[in-house]
Amino acid sequence: MTRGRIVGVDTGGTFTDLVLVDGDEIRIHKLPSTPDDPSRAVLEGLAEILGPEASYSARVIHGSTVATNALLERKGAVTALVTTAGFEDVLEIGRQARSDIYDLGVTKPAPLIPAERRFGVAERLDERGSVVTPLDEDDVRRAVAAVRASGAGAVAVCLLHSYANPGHERAVAEALAAGLASGSGAPGEGRSGPFVCVSYDVLPEFREFERASTTAVNAFVGPVMSGYLRKLGERLDHGRVRIMASNGGVVSLDTASRLAAQTILSGPAGGAVGGFETGRRAGYDHVITFDMGGTSTDVSLCAGELTRTSEAEIGGLPIRVPVIDIHTVGAGGGSIAYRDPGGSLKVGPESAGAAPGPICYGRGGERVTVTDANLFLGRLSPAHFLGGAQMLETGGVDTAIRALAAELDLEPVELAEGVVRVANATMERAIRVISLERGFDPRDFSLVCFGGAGGLHAADLSRSLGIPRVLVPAGAGTLSALGMLLADPIRDFSRSLLRPVAELDDGALEAEFEALEGLGRRELLVEGLPESSLRFERLADLRYVGQGFELPVPVGSEEKTRSSATHLSGALASAFHEHHERRYGYADPGRPVEVVTIRVRVVAVTEKPVIRPEPLAGSDAGAAVIGPHRFVWGGGWREGTLIDRARLQAGNELAGPAVVVEYSSTTLVPPGIGCRVDEWGNLILAAESVHA
Repeated sequence: MTRGRIVGVDTGGTFTDLVLVDGDEIRIHKLPSTPDDPSRAVLEGLAEILGPEASYSARVIHGSTVATNALLERKGAVTALVTTAGFEDVLEIGRQARSDIYDLGVTKPAPLIPAERRFGVAERLDERGSVVTPLDEDDVRRAVAAVRASGAGAVAVCLLHSYANPGHERAVAEALAAGLASGSGAPGEGRSGPFVCVSYDVLPEFREFERASTTAVNAFVGPVMSGYLRKLGERLDHGRVRIMASNGGVVSLDTASRLAAQTILSGPAGGAVGGFETGRRAGYDHVITFDMGGTSTDVSLCAGELTRTSEAEIGGLPIRVPVIDIHTVGAGGGSIAYRDPGGSLKVGPESAGAAPGPICYGRGGERVTVTDANLFLGRLSPAHFLGGAQMLETGGVDTAIRALAAELDLEPVELAEGVVRVANATMERAIRVISLERGFDPRDFSLVCFGGAGGLHAADLSRSLGIPRVLVPAGAGTLSALGMLLADPIRDFSRSLLRPVAELDDGALEAEFEALEGLGRRELLVEGLPESSLRFERLADLRYVGQGFELPVPVGSEEKTRSSATHLSGALASAFHEHHERRYGYADPGRPVEVVTIRVRVVAVTEKPVIRPEPLAGSDAGAAVIGPHRFVWGGGWREGTLIDRARLQAGNELAGPAVVVEYSSTTLVPPGIGCRVDEWGNLILAAESVHA
């Protein structure tokens, strides 16, 4: 399958998951996350799955939530901003757009960098990069002194129009590095002083607010991420560890430390990669990936390929970096149920997390969670959690469910089913956002369900949305970690041009693409990847002159565009008209088109684990039956069957009501739903009349 041993590690809010691929063997392991120091669970898990010494020589692909949590909890470095004089408040002003235009009580999130740590320097470039006002060196020295006095442990440098000419930003960064090198012991400092990043390295694109916001986020989380990765690198072989990036690729520790904003959706990206590959391998390339963990649920629509975007928002802050298009909601197994001030039942987004966790984990939890409700309803087997390694506690759950039910004047079973229905409604809305609200019919897709809690809810969601089938992969609770082993090293590069197509010289445009490709080639070769493995993808963000937003249009492969370079600009305009027609229902071929930004994605195609199909056995699943099992469905108790997934074989079939237990997750097969095992080990759930 692969040479040597390789481990995927996904740090979640409740559990840390590991998948080991060693030759023809795949092993999975779960252990509670350690929110106070996520590296502790990572290192403990590696020692448990590999042995205490072997973990130092294994290859590791790690999906980290360190940057995400630092941003969401506002626990990053004390950060300063150096910008063009007069633009110090761009982070506070933001955009006119509001998330809810009818909500008069909307409160914008506070900027990461307060006014007292935002400093301006006299300088000015125009949109073409020409110097209008030279950089004032005295002003730069004053800014360096002000940053030092502020006690900042990180500095974001974002000057006006620097995407067109980085000269002034480079000079400011060099002055900061020299003037702050001695350090002052401020939190978040690196070995030689505060963490300094410039917008040209983070996001060399126009739109001042988004560029400033992304650079500020990178500076804010950079010291936290680099400190975490340095600790891992010291314990593991630095060169054999890579980090999952938000774009669905993997990057080196050095790149993840320098460009930490690119890891904000690290863990969910691994799940999307694993979910899409699972569906594609089973013959379904139009899938909705559904990852329900302990804290949140992440969904992504893949219409034949992973969908990527360069626009994301985390904690109310825009981050303009390439990411897999993932929608996240605060609904997970650990989501807490409570009575709101109006007397209604609410579930989430607050989560019990890893500590104390749900009541049934026996770690001190006292508030009812979705997992507790599922246990009360009989949809979880107390004796089979984590393969029997942990017995779920039912006594405390029963007491807490009855207390909350009395508070809401409900019967206990009504309350528990209500908790599940409310959580389902939140997740259903998330799937509608990425499908129906974007012009896709969920009935044309399959739902690939994973995460520790996903299998308990997927069948119900598919029925509500008309999705014809659900795929539950083997080892569903650790699929995100496996997805990280299926990802290639990927780097994205961009540059804003802001030129009408009619004014572009094809040779000059080709040279711009080649410059970005050369940058990508150099960076990946430095990381030790062979040049023969590199593949280049070209895109251009285009719009009609005067439009406020643009559409990304594939340009084609490096070889294709070189062979037709004399017609490149005309081909771009034609492709844009087609994309505009498809997206908005109309096009205006007579209107001039503008190239806003060109992009190059560099992919290093690497060896990956190969999962081979199993020969089909008979349809009889009798050998996997553990015994009878009762659970609540539709307000009443149903007599069903408890199934051991480890004993199911390809070709086996069963009908609901049933509960299928395995080490990393549990799958509920409701009444009226059939289940078969395909040759890849997936459980395929569908209404018995349409089973396919």
